[in-house]
Amino acid sequence: MAGRGQIALKNFFIFNPTYGPREGEEHKKIMYYYPKNADIDTKIKHVGLCEAIITFTQTFTDKPCETLHTQKTREIFFQPERDFWMVMTVSVPYTERMKDGQVYLEYHEEDVQDPVMEAVVRQAYRMFTLFNGSIYYLLEKLNGETKSLQQRIEHFFSRYLLTLRLGSCDLLDVFSGISFLPLDKNTYLQVQCFINILESTFPSVKYTAFLYNDQLVWSGLEQDDMRIMYKYLTTSLFPAYLEQELQASGHQHGSHQTMGRNLSMPNVGNVHFGKFITGPPNIQNETNMGKIPRLYINTEYENEECFLLVYRAMSASVCLLLNSSSTINFDLCKKLDSFLGNQLTQLASEIGDQYSSRTKQQPSSEPIFKYIYFNHMNLAQKTTVHKDSQKNAGAYVPQDTLKLLCDISSDLQRNNQDGETFVKTLSECWVVGKKSDQREMVVVINQKNLNLIEVNDEVKKLCSLNFNSIFFQD
Repeated sequence: MAGRGQIALKNFFIFNPTYGPREGEEHKKIMYYYPKNADIDTKIKHVGLCEAIITFTQTFTDKPCETLHTQKTREIFFQPERDFWMVMTVSVPYTERMKDGQVYLEYHEEDVQDPVMEAVVRQAYRMFTLFNGSIYYLLEKLNGETKSLQQRIEHFFSRYLLTLRLGSCDLLDVFSGISFLPLDKNTYLQVQCFINILESTFPSVKYTAFLYNDQLVWSGLEQDDMRIMYKYLTTSLFPAYLEQELQASGHQHGSHQTMGRNLSMPNVGNVHFGKFITGPPNIQNETNMGKIPRLYINTEYENEECFLLVYRAMSASVCLLLNSSSTINFDLCKKLDSFLGNQLTQLASEIGDQYSSRTKQQPSSEPIFKYIYFNHMNLAQKTTVHKDSQKNAGAYVPQDTLKLLCDISSDLQRNNQDGETFVKTLSECWVVGKKSDQREMVVVINQKNLNLIEVNDEVKKLCSLNFNSIFFQD
């Protein structure tokens, strides 16, 4: 074996076939094309080929074309809005092998999974709409100027595509769920009471979401809006903020995280550890309002514009979505800081006590049961297959097993009825998939010499311990 090629992004483009209907105007169809340095003939030829494939497949089915498989590439087609198409091409991983003194490439088509790649493209579109609104809404705002639309699309995707890690995408990207933090009733009611008072005190705050670490406690947004905002917060905004805090603190003693762990008693006086993540970086410096993102959500009506202010105390974050008609000035931020600081620090301290006691009860070593759970009704997601909820630290199982989990989940989804699947791998590992009433779970049991009945009993134990036996009715 001489080498191995990985899954990689070859190109990504957005086009509208109605914009360049005549010969010589084909370049007008292209709204965006990556890589940027590709020559115009290559762009036109590739877009034209994809348009021909889409038109050809429409003669056989009412459903739009989704994927095109070749030996070396996989092409994903997605039509997010009328006449607009997004196409992503990725390379198929390969292994260099020797035969009769010659090097040849063995391609591993099974390493590229259609549901995963389709989820990547859908998520790219939803992330674009979160910051820009739908394409037609944006076009209307730009008075129908396609040149301006191209610039906005270029501005977003030229940055977003750099964040894609296609090699580490898996079933969690397909589910794109939310990790919830379970709290006792009293603490949850405290959080709800805190949010109610906050929204009544500041009428410009239209929607609120409350998170602890990377887990959601409460949200006033529609599920699909919260799903994409949760993705933005946990994979972009929070990590960037924590990295910045780490660099700023350097070798100083007592960072936010350190102080958070020592705060198990009520605050004294006006001492608090609250700070804006978006908004004024320093509440004492009135000359710097910082960055306040403008988001577009569909909770009350489509493409509703809101400003996002995120305030954090220790490990608790409050996301405030304010009407775009609101005036966000330093005076408002100062009032929010004085209201939020003490109360959020206190709440974070109480939640932290619960969180740490629950964490102590869990073994720090590798979990015995490795599973991914997803509830299609409320988007609740939980994983012990991965070392953290955002896949940053990798997984406890090999890539081949991760791919098998996705295949089993796809099979369960194709069958509209509840069901279960048992698979024994070549490495003597059992993988079980279960679907019941819009809830889905895939389990990895790495215990050799178990028979089917014993595996079923082990999964029953897992369900009774973690999911109140929702997958089994006695």
